Amino acid sequence: MSKTLITHDLKARVSSVLNRDTKQFGKKFMFDGNDETCWNSDEGSPQWVKFEFPSAVCIASICLQFQGGFVGKVCTLEGQVTGTEEFQLLTECYPEDSNALQTFAVDAVKTVQRVKITFKESTDFFGRVTIYKLDILGDWSSC
Repeated sequence: MSKTLITHDLKARVSSVLNRDTKQFGKKFMFDGNDETCWNSDEGSPQWVKFEFPSAVCIASICLQFQGGFVGKVCTLEGQVTGTEEFQLLTECYPEDSNALQTFAVDAVKTVQRVKITFKESTDFFGRVTIYKLDILGDWSSC
């Protein structure tokens, strides 16, 4: 059974933060469990989120809750497969322009320690992406 891989020792980076206001729109708000807070990117495409896990993981799915109107239309999940330097495509997904929590299964399940979610396009004219919840589900072991 898959469980959350988001832990306190997870290292996260984002492409940008709206007006550089990390106190109000920073990356930590994607997984703080508060429905009122969010990560809000600045303008421009693509936007991305990178994670480094403390040890190798096997990712089964990703869960995303956007703000409608600020949704990443074309998303790719790439992973740095254990023992390699390059990121490899794990899955591509096409979220709906909705406020609902959406879950996407990972097609190419591999053991990774780093992942990158890229939002190639946005439903927002300026390319902004707003995420209220992000979760990565899987196991703390090899696939």
